[in-house]
Amino acid sequence: MMQSQLLKTRKGLLLIIACISLIALQACSGSKRRSAADLTAITNPMNIERVWSVSLGKALSYSFKPILIGNEVYASSESGEVYKINATTGKVIWNVVMPKTVSTGPGSDGSIVAVGSIKGEVYALDAQTGAKKWESSVGTEILTEPLVAAGLVVVRTIDNRFIAIDAQTGKRRWVTPKTPSLLSLRTSYSMAAINNEVIFTGFSSGQFGLINLVNGSTIWESLLAPPKGTSEIERLSDIAAKPTLLGTRMCAVSYQGKVGCGDIKTAKMSWTKDFSSFSGTTQSPEAVYVVNDKSYLVAFDASRGEELWRNEKLVWRDVGEPLAFGKHIWAGDSQGYLHLFSQEKGDELGRVRVDSSGISVGPIVSQGLVIVQTKGGTLAAYRIQ
Repeated sequence: MMQSQLLKTRKGLLLIIACISLIALQACSGSKRRSAADLTAITNPMNIERVWSVSLGKALSYSFKPILIGNEVYASSESGEVYKINATTGKVIWNVVMPKTVSTGPGSDGSIVAVGSIKGEVYALDAQTGAKKWESSVGTEILTEPLVAAGLVVVRTIDNRFIAIDAQTGKRRWVTPKTPSLLSLRTSYSMAAINNEVIFTGFSSGQFGLINLVNGSTIWESLLAPPKGTSEIERLSDIAAKPTLLGTRMCAVSYQGKVGCGDIKTAKMSWTKDFSSFSGTTQSPEAVYVVNDKSYLVAFDASRGEELWRNEKLVWRDVGEPLAFGKHIWAGDSQGYLHLFSQEKGDELGRVRVDSSGISVGPIVSQGLVIVQTKGGTLAAYRIQ
């Protein structure tokens, strides 16, 4: 009885957070929507050419990020369709439909492709043919794309459990529960595998760390941003976006908390700065780039944490996860524009509209092509002419 009441309370609180979250951009009380900045003309803009595009099906309610394995892109949509696409040509190699609504992007190691559903099902497909290999239930909603590595499919459930499933048989190998904070953002807490040995991910309450892939044990956890404030809403400080790694330098950012970088070997941060973001970081050898909750794109010196520049021209446009590639930074916004920035000064160098539905997930790169998925279901590849 008490457990049931606690579950109901937590679900209610999650609904409150979904309502007051900056992701929604509108308060539950019906207050006036923030006005997205108008786009300004770019002097001598770089020409961004669309190379190919595929219509996947809509992804309006959840976060669907494609994944690149070799020269193939795997992608999914809310209607349950999973695709394998040639990254160079955009040719669909196969697509299959899952029996229930899919709520995550795919995870894959090139042998197995896995997706999760709103009902807690995990579906595993053969990466070569798309044939279904197995189905397993974890009992509750999955919002994070599965991680496929070391012969396992690892899923993260909305109640903060990490569950490892044997990639060949579909049988559970281990379960690691994490204590959830009273309030948490209802979004994808992405995971990354390092050397097929550990999971690198963020947690609620401003922490991030490493989990052993073999047995699910916690190797270390580090506190990036202690919760602050008197109310639970003010104390919300989740690391909802996947931390990034370049060499041994790790960088992470939290909502209503901090951004910082450090050494993954020592689990210590070299520097932190007050910051708030739910879209994540991206790195170059010299700098870390991050978009805050007002859609300012900011660059910090990756070694010392000094702010190098900030671009405030896209305020309230819901700029999503950025990608540093070459000498540029790519990021999409809620109106479906893909923006191109200079890494050196942060100036916008070009833009192209993919469609009008919005882009919340970060682009991926394959052989010079920048590939992005929109909420409307467009998967498109671009290059600078």
